[in-house]
Amino acid sequence: MQSHYPASFERDMACTEAEWLAWLPKAMGDHDWQCSDQTVQVRLQGGGRLQIEWKVLPPRTIALMRLPRMGMVFRFEEADDQARLQFMRRFDLTTQRGGG
Repeated sequence: MQSHYPASFERDMACTEAEWLAWLPKAMGDHDWQCSDQTVQVRLQGGGRLQIEWKVLPPRTIALMRLPRMGMVFRFEEADDQARLQFMRRFDLTTQRGGG
């Protein structure tokens, strides 16, 4: 987890689109949000908004292993550092995958 999130950033996530859509309700918590096409609009409780756009990317291949991959673009608007951090901490904890 990070200690700072810029107003706009991109990341790859190792998941299928179906997994991503299943994670969304829990990841959004108590925030008001809407999903359409490949975009989620979120109204942050601390003020401001977030738009997340995604697209399915080719799988990442490591030796014989193939990981599904999604490209994500996060764009916060009118959200201060604390609002971004608060939202992303929950989001990251909800969507991270465990290993072992």
